Amino acid sequence: MRSDQELNGVTLLGNTGVKYPSQYAPEVLETFVNKHPEREYLVTFLCPEFTSLCPKTGQPDFAKIIISYIPRLKMVESKSLKLYLFSFRNHGDFHEDCVNIILNDLVALMDPRYIEVKGIFTPRGGIAIHPFASYADEQHRELAAQRMAASFPSTF
Repeated sequence: MRSDQELNGVTLLGNTGVKYPSQYAPEVLETFVNKHPEREYLVTFLCPEFTSLCPKTGQPDFAKIIISYIPRLKMVESKSLKLYLFSFRNHGDFHEDCVNIILNDLVALMDPRYIEVKGIFTPRGGIAIHPFASYADEQHRELAAQRMAASFPSTF
């Protein structure tokens, strides 16, 4: 079990008075210490109900966001991640920008060994957009190249 000291800074989990942000809010992201930094392992989050707004028309865009990362010393706390992703609800940006913003914020927050973010956006106007972005430290550059190549669709 984690000690109170290890949970210092985790303020949203178990807090019933949490308010959902109405604007883009990277400051809600919280971390906790990775108890297994000597081991490489994968953590994946699936957000099937991501919503943002078109920056031109203000129409809602819907997506499934998949975040996978290999932690180093810090890990993102899932409730804070949920609130953070929810904060895009009224944020107007293109699909590609949203995915890159999420990636940049999580890299700055955790300094992971490797992280990737994929958005599977619902088609609008007959076109589906699936942006993919990744970050890798020096030891994981080959993995980043392999994952990027694997993300190119071969057929639909």
